[in-house]
Amino acid sequence: MNHAEMTEKMAAGNGFIAALDQSGGSTPKALKGYGVEESAWNTEEEMFGLIHDMRSRIIKSPAFTGDKVIGAILFERTMDGTVEGKGVPAALIEKGVVPFIKIDKGLEDEANGVQLMKPMPTLDALLERSKALGVYGTKERSVINSANAEGIAAVVKQQFEIGRQVLSHGMMPIIEPEVNIKSETRAECDKILLAEILKNLDELPEGERVMLKLSLPVVAGTFDPLVSHPKVLRVVALSGGYARPEACVELGKNNGIIASFSRALLSDLRFQMSDAEFDASLGAAIDDIYKGSTVKTAAVAA
Repeated sequence: MNHAEMTEKMAAGNGFIAALDQSGGSTPKALKGYGVEESAWNTEEEMFGLIHDMRSRIIKSPAFTGDKVIGAILFERTMDGTVEGKGVPAALIEKGVVPFIKIDKGLEDEANGVQLMKPMPTLDALLERSKALGVYGTKERSVINSANAEGIAAVVKQQFEIGRQVLSHGMMPIIEPEVNIKSETRAECDKILLAEILKNLDELPEGERVMLKLSLPVVAGTFDPLVSHPKVLRVVALSGGYARPEACVELGKNNGIIASFSRALLSDLRFQMSDAEFDASLGAAIDDIYKGSTVKTAAVAA
C-alpha cells in the first residue's frame, strides 16, 4: 500500500483499528491481563521484550489481516522491532494493515478537570523516523475528567496544535481527547467537546484532514457532525474501560464510527494458550469488534 491507498483504506475501509500501543506504566497491567506476572521479568528491557512477543504473536496470527483490521497503532519500541525478520510497519503493510504510532509521552497532572499531554520536544525527529519506516499516521491522547469548558478547550487546542505538526510531515494525526467514562458529567463533556472540535476543524486549512478517536458518547449520534465533516477522514472510538460486549453494543449505536480498541480486543488472550487457541480467541474478538464497527443498529436519518 502506498500513502494514497492507505488514505483510501482509512476513509472507506470496512473494519477497525487495533490499538497495540500500551506503553510505560500500562505495560505491566497489559502483561498481567495476558497471564504474565511481574515475576517473569527483572528489567525494563525484559518487560518490553515480553510485550513485544505478545504483539508479534498477534500480528503473525492468521486471524489478524487487513480484511477486518484496517489499521494498527504501535508503541515506539514496537515500531522499531521486527516480526519474523521484517520491520513491524512493513509486516503490517504486507498484511494490508495501515500502521500508526502513539506519539504522546503521557499526561500532565489534572488541572481544570483535564489532563493535557506532556511536552514532546523530540517529536519532529520521531515523525521523520516513523515516516521513513512506512508509518502512515500518529495517535496522541489527552483525558477529560469533568465538564470544565476552559479545560476542554485547552485539550482540543493542544491536540490540534500537535495535529498540525504531524500534518506538516505528511502524516495523518489521530486526535484523541478521551472523555473518562466514569465522569459524572460525561454527557456535558461530550457536548462541550463536540463544539470545541468543530471550532478547531473550521480553523484547519482547506484540504487538510485529521482523524478523531473519541470515547463512545452517552447519547448515540452525538458525534454525527464529526463523522460527516469534510475535514475528518474517519472517526474511531476507544473502548474506554467497557468490556467488549458492551463496547460493541455502544459502538453499533453510532453510525459511521469504527472501533480502535485495545483492552476490548486483547482481554481474552493468554500467554499459556496454544497457537490454535490463541488464534481462535483473537479471531472471535476481531469478529465481534468488526461487527460493531460495520453493522449499525442506529436509525439512519432520512
